[in-house]
Amino acid sequence: MARIDAFLKLGASQGCSDLHLAVGVPPMLRMNGDLLPIKFRELRDAELESYVTEILTKSQAEHFTQGHDLDFSYVSTEGGRFRVNVFRKDTGIGAAFRAIPTDIPTIDRLALPPIVRKLCDYHQGMILVTGSTGTGKSTTLAAMIDLLNTTRKLNIVSLEDPIEFVHRSKQSQVIQRELGTHIPSFAEGVRAAMREDPDVILVGELRDAETISMAMTAAETGHLVLGTLHTTSATKTIDRVIDALPVEEREQTKSFLAQSLLAVVTQVLVKGSENRGRRAICEVMVMTKAIAKLIQSDQTHQLPSQLQTGRDLGMQLLDQALLAAVTAREIDPDDAYNYASDKRLFQKFVTDTSMLPKLEMPAAAPATNAG
Repeated sequence: MARIDAFLKLGASQGCSDLHLAVGVPPMLRMNGDLLPIKFRELRDAELESYVTEILTKSQAEHFTQGHDLDFSYVSTEGGRFRVNVFRKDTGIGAAFRAIPTDIPTIDRLALPPIVRKLCDYHQGMILVTGSTGTGKSTTLAAMIDLLNTTRKLNIVSLEDPIEFVHRSKQSQVIQRELGTHIPSFAEGVRAAMREDPDVILVGELRDAETISMAMTAAETGHLVLGTLHTTSATKTIDRVIDALPVEEREQTKSFLAQSLLAVVTQVLVKGSENRGRRAICEVMVMTKAIAKLIQSDQTHQLPSQLQTGRDLGMQLLDQALLAAVTAREIDPDDAYNYASDKRLFQKFVTDTSMLPKLEMPAAAPATNAG
């Protein structure tokens, strides 16, 4: 058994989502969003490097020695699958392990908006799931792929970095390919997938112009494309896609978004009420003629008003979703306050009043001498 498995086993027994290892500090576990130290000594550089080296393949070890970061999946002998990032920093080596559940959660279990299920009925176009690192994008996409796999007869090609949830073919065939192991880049993976008679292509990250361009081509040519971006709102997602392409291609990109983008689902992970884990809260934009017109006329700053008034179509701003969950006592109001854009809407729910802005009393008017 690799020595690192003992830390992973401890984290799993406590229901933790992540293990962090770094030189000069004890191992840290993330529980319900908070990072907590393990009662263990501070890790030394040589010690931590030996822990990590034990779980690397020969090619991974060589790649890391050459100065590259590593992203890979690891199956512990104690049980459990993990997404791993290994890196070097000023004080030495570091590593982060993200626990991947063995069972693929359903859309209902994740309490995702009902529109997410409806989006899986489409046969072509692009659906983007966005959010910061660690907000559950991969989990949401896994739930969507599982729904497609369970209910439709499709050829699904999933391009990942690394492979996280393992899909067994059910009604559909699911082909999972890993960056660096099976494909050299996401763009090359999409190019190859289009020669493999796909119905659905999942692109783990639209991280550069070439990948975005290839994904758009796939969506325009009769495929359903699912992808992720590290953006924190629907508006920022649209702007990011447009700005990622060369200037001479931006008009064409806006036309693509207006015609082939189906939806943007942006999510955050918020602490549940009474410390019951964390829950995905989503902003949702669904393409309409009005939204398409705003995109093509460079008026993306007006998109939030469309989301705010589009509840009948399944749309919602993040603040609307947060407020509904707080009102229903499904999430922690203090954590919701941290994620809210218009914090005034949430002030009356906050339990930790130290979070609220301090109001300064106006200075008293100087006394006047009537004499």
